[in-house]
Amino acid sequence: MKFAVIGATGYVGNAVVRELAERGHEVTAFVRNTGKALAAPNVTAVQADVHAADFAAQLSGFDAVVSAFNPGWTNPNIGRDFTAGYAAILAAAKVAKVPYLLAVGGAGSLFVAPGVQLIDTPEFPKEIFDGANAARNLLRDLQTQHADVNWAMISPPARLGADGGFSEERTGQYRLGGDELLMAGEMPAGISVADLAIAIADDVEQKAHLHQRFTAAAV
Repeated sequence: MKFAVIGATGYVGNAVVRELAERGHEVTAFVRNTGKALAAPNVTAVQADVHAADFAAQLSGFDAVVSAFNPGWTNPNIGRDFTAGYAAILAAAKVAKVPYLLAVGGAGSLFVAPGVQLIDTPEFPKEIFDGANAARNLLRDLQTQHADVNWAMISPPARLGADGGFSEERTGQYRLGGDELLMAGEMPAGISVADLAIAIADDVEQKAHLHQRFTAAAV
């Protein structure tokens, strides 16, 4: 199968490119700097700008596209840039008639109680609020305004990888959830980025969550 990954040199994007490539798929890695893309015989690095006029043409011809687009957590304008970037990505995906666009969102929009999302709890880190809120707004917009785009969204669990207080171990196992924050006993669940990439690869191979948001965590 032929897949494209937007944001292919980021933390999640790079892991997804690696997982898809190791499964033998043809992978196009859309990046700002082609020199940073994973080097493999079945990976083609393509310099791309989601705001460019030809981006829709670049998105054509794939079985599915994974968007791990993120302007960077240290970007002071992350909320604005995330929103503008995804507006461009969705417009291009619509024109290109992408069969399945899986967006990597955030844990902040997962529900911890009826009507209460993680981002609205007192414990949520203020330093990542703007980016997390933009991802929450993206989910709302996908659910209410983009029935004409073949979208899906995965929200990682609250603890992603070592930086998130979990692990980088690839176990090959995961469990799926829906709109609620997954837990591991009394604490929020986690997952390694390698296992998250496995969940993403499985999903785009099967196009399993069309017009749905889902989450994944370690078993």
